[in-house]
Amino acid sequence: MRKKIVAANWKMNMTQGEAARFVDAFLLDIGEINNVDVVIIPPFTAIARVTEALGRAHNIKVGAQNMYWEKSGAFTGEISAPLLRDLFVHYVVLGHSERRTLFGETDEMVNRKMHAAHEAKLRPIVCIGESLEQRDKGNVEKILSTQLHGSLAGLKPKELQETVIAYEPVWAIGTGRNATPAQAQEAHAFVRHTLAEMADKTTAERVRIQYGGSVKPDNARELMSQPDIDGALVGGASLDPRSFAQIVKAARNE
Repeated sequence: MRKKIVAANWKMNMTQGEAARFVDAFLLDIGEINNVDVVIIPPFTAIARVTEALGRAHNIKVGAQNMYWEKSGAFTGEISAPLLRDLFVHYVVLGHSERRTLFGETDEMVNRKMHAAHEAKLRPIVCIGESLEQRDKGNVEKILSTQLHGSLAGLKPKELQETVIAYEPVWAIGTGRNATPAQAQEAHAFVRHTLAEMADKTTAERVRIQYGGSVKPDNARELMSQPDIDGALVGGASLDPRSFAQIVKAARNE
């Protein structure tokens, strides 16, 4: 049985003070968390403050929104896996569609980051997903397969099992639109089938696949009740502690 994982991707939002207040409010609202993994992914500047605010809430982990594949060096503006580990980061988002479309990241670049993350014992949340044009042309499976094979190339089965896949249809991110539960399940099932071809069925059954794309409290439960949807990568709705708590509770009740 795969444990649900719900992650809050704050993107370029939240000062240190706002982040600390969010955590305080979220902890009051959420209560006990036993059967769901929760990850808060703030901007780099708020990572330490979020970790401090979480205190002994060890069932909530902290993530980072990106990293570079080199351990150190003359790479102005970048951050490495060892630097993230030094901040007690457990998860790192790689290959988000905004990184791919706005900053030109390729599957090859994502793959290099994947290997660096695993080497540093960070758990990657690797994002894949098609644009509206690609969906309308019937190329969903082709795009997902290409991104999976490129981003995950060379990973061992154990590393794959410790990787979280986030299926985020690009057309549903920040638009208020979201895939129907049936559309999302179809894509997730294809991802799991592809993972079985890349590795083996046992590995594929153990990999957790999140859905991301305008996840909100009112659609979270139905989405996460689908057999191959193992959680959510939440964007805008994760900026409000009560909203995010409701999404976590939706996962907890499945």
